[in-house]
Amino acid sequence: MAGFTFQWKDYRSKGREKSPVMTLEGDEFIRRFLIHVLPRGLQRIRFFGLLANRNRKVMLAECRRLLAPPMSDLLPNPDDYRTMRQPLTEESIRCCPHCGKGEMVRILTIAPAGPAPDSS
Repeated sequence: MAGFTFQWKDYRSKGREKSPVMTLEGDEFIRRFLIHVLPRGLQRIRFFGLLANRNRKVMLAECRRLLAPPMSDLLPNPDDYRTMRQPLTEESIRCCPHCGKGEMVRILTIAPAGPAPDSS
């Protein structure tokens, strides 16, 4: 097959010509050309469907909503992390760490102190 010589522009570099001319063998020219040809009935996703500029925001929001994981009733939903921790570690977090007897109960929660008053 004969070679093809043509001019080309690289649009990623603002349309400046990289090389005034390029020569390719016929097989390579046809291979590169056919990369850009779609079979009949197919549409480029860039211009059609979920990612079309016209519908992109609405359709992506809808996809995210549909793909959001549902809350399952099958998974345990303990009221307290200590209830779930005990079967995993085989130790109770409620027991006293010193004597191992009894159950520790929160009586009072003290809020953290704020910044020290200015002494100037």
